[in-house]
Amino acid sequence: MAITRWDPFRDVIALQNRVNSLFRDFNEGGDHATTASFTPAVDVYEDNQKVVLKLEVPGIEEKDLDVRVENNTLTVKGERKFEKEEKEENFHRIERRYGSFYRAFTLPTTIDAGHIDASYNSGVLRLELKKKPEAQPKQIKVNVAA
Repeated sequence: MAITRWDPFRDVIALQNRVNSLFRDFNEGGDHATTASFTPAVDVYEDNQKVVLKLEVPGIEEKDLDVRVENNTLTVKGERKFEKEEKEENFHRIERRYGSFYRAFTLPTTIDAGHIDASYNSGVLRLELKKKPEAQPKQIKVNVAA
């Protein structure tokens, strides 16, 4: 059993971080933030050789995705189109978001912008950003004097 110290400001700090994140995302989007209909969720993780981004974009066709690198910024744009097969008045509820989206990510200097791979499977766009060889960790052998 562990004793956890109560911090009355923990929830306030968490809320402040979330609000700051919202403003940061809004500012990164520039003029696209005002025209985007939704913002897909993204997971970002890193290992010694690469940084990987996974964006949730179900229902979007590959041809409707635009991934670019320009001025050390990775941008992902796309559009989820509303299916016109069913008449709108027959819907009881529409909760899925439709329209365009835009996400921008500033690339760290350790990323080799010329080696980015993109794949799309089961509604997840996976972007694999390779690190520059000089940014990858190197094992250094320690010699012991006898």
